[in-house]
This record gives sequence, structure tokens and C-alpha cells, in this order.
Amino acid sequence: MTTTDRNEPGRNKANGLTRRTALMAGPALGLAASGLVGRASAQDAGTANREAEAATERARMMTPGWSRFELGDARVTTVLDGLRPGEGPYPTFGMDQSQEAMGELMRANFLPETRFVNGFTPTLVELDDNLILFDTGFGEGGRENGFGKLEERMKAAGYGPEAVTIVVLTHFHGDHIMGLTRASGEPTFPNARYVAGQKEWDFWTSDEAKNGEGADSAKLVEAKVVPFRDNMTFLNDGDEVVSGITAMEAIGHTPGHMIFEVASGGERLMLTADTANHFVASLQKPEWHVRFDMDKDMAAETRKRVFDRIAEERLPFIGYHMPFPAVGYVEKLADGGYRFIPESYQFEVEKEA
Repeated sequence: MTTTDRNEPGRNKANGLTRRTALMAGPALGLAASGLVGRASAQDAGTANREAEAATERARMMTPGWSRFELGDARVTTVLDGLRPGEGPYPTFGMDQSQEAMGELMRANFLPETRFVNGFTPTLVELDDNLILFDTGFGEGGRENGFGKLEERMKAAGYGPEAVTIVVLTHFHGDHIMGLTRASGEPTFPNARYVAGQKEWDFWTSDEAKNGEGADSAKLVEAKVVPFRDNMTFLNDGDEVVSGITAMEAIGHTPGHMIFEVASGGERLMLTADTANHFVASLQKPEWHVRFDMDKDMAAETRKRVFDRIAEERLPFIGYHMPFPAVGYVEKLADGGYRFIPESYQFEVEKEA
């Protein structure tokens, strides 16, 4: 593993990626503002706007909204689609607990008790002759609320949307699928084929989903995902996206939620999607219920299973809602929870012999 500039776009690799290199956008690198806009209630609008303005100013100075590292022969780029300040984490997280219990947990971790910021981070993996995008963010429909930054930040990182050869959908919630198409209905990634879990597809296209509590989500799936049916590959547990990227069931958040292991050059990385969605509330308290987990008990069991393995094998992981750049490790705690350890320079130095 070689030392790299985390924000250097368009850097050539020794093995070359000719098709993708030809398709990549030019390496314009500007520090774009993050455009953070809160979705708070009306009485909280002033607070949310002040937080958004402050966060936007920090973003101008701190980050272009993308980050890159190498994993064996693969190149991994995380892209911040947007940030959402708002009320919480309770009751979205720890909904079976109390504000007092959540406040105590937040205080212990030097975090505000009643406000938090949620991030959305699609991931790009260059491997062999493919550029693989995991999840698509909010797309054009999210831009009025400060989201939908994926495409512009991909371009800042050196990739045009036409460079994507495979789009992988970890599950079908809106913040993962809305970027599949433009407002006109045209595909955002015109040269891609599409990959999703068979169980996820079967559920969201079923009469149960269309007529149940998730009917609105099923309608969104009908509009955004179903048009790609003829160009979509469906995976089950253990199937490969391409050689080196393996799908694993991580059910609970949705009926067919999947995570992925990336293996290249003897190194491994887990893409955990929405298995854990807050770096403290979901990891230190994996058994606490989360509002958006459809089967809350199963989701808690899945969190423990997935992060037990990540901790035991000392694997890096990328979580869709982890603090940007969304890359880190976990340490198993004595009480059964996990401590999130953000990645710092582990990918920037030569591996020990």
C-alpha cells in the first residue's frame, strides 16, 4: 500500500483502468460548500438554519466532500451526499429508552443531548475494470434541502456519472435510491448495470409492501428502481457483485438489507450500509431500537453479529451514516457494545512486512 493524497483526483494506478480512465471527468478540485439545510420542525427552524449556516461555512474551509484511499489494488472513494442537522438522536435512536438515558449517553461521549447531525455517504470502489457505486443518495430531488451532492462531488473527485459501470443498492430506502434517476426520469448513471438483493426486491414489489405501512416507500421503489429491472442482477447471501466483492445478508433494517465485503491484495473492508446508523447510539448500544429498522429485534441481532466480526477481525468498515468520511474500526466493549474509532492514517502508510 502506497502513501496517497486523500483528495488527489484522477491519479493513475499501475495496473491502469483504460475504459474508466477514458470516461472519467476532468480533475477539477474546488472546495465546494456542503449546503447543509436542516429538516427541523417549524419551531426549530431558526436553530436549524443557524446550524446549517455554521456547518456550511466550516465545510468551505474543511473538506471538498470526498475522501479516497487504497485497499490492495482497489481504490475506494467516499462521497458526502449531504448532512442533516436536527433533533435527536432520541427518539429516532433508542426509541425504546428515554431522553434521559440518551442524554446521559451523549454527555458521556461529549455530544449534544438533543441535537445531532446525520450524514449520507455513498461509496465508489474502483476494482479491475469496474467503477462500482454503492447507493445513490438523494439525487436532484434532495437539492433544495441541501442533499443530492453526489454527482458534483464525484466530478470533483475525478469521476463523471457515465464512468460508473455497476450501481449496487444495499436496500431500497429513499436516501439510497433517489439518485438513480434525474428529475427528467433519465438514468443518472447511463452506462451502469444494477445490482440488488433478491429478498429486498421481492419485498418492496410485493402486495404486502404496496398495501402496508411502507406503501409510500413501495411507490418510490416503483418509480426509481423498477424501471431498471431488465438491467438488474439480484443477489443472495454469499453471491458476488464482481470477483472480490461479496454480498452478505444483514436483515432487520429492511427485509433484504445487504452488506458487502471488499477484498483486494490481501486486504479487506466491510461496507455496512445501514446496519448501524449512529456512531455512538447504534454502536455503544446495539440493542437499542431504531425507528427506521423495520424489524427492530432482528436489526439489533444483526448489529451484534456484524460488528462482533468486524471487531474480532479488526476490519475497517464504511457505514453510510457514520461521521464523514465514514471510515473506521470498532473495539468491543465489556458491556457488549462497541467503540467507534475513526480512520486516521492507517491507509496512508506502507504495511508492515
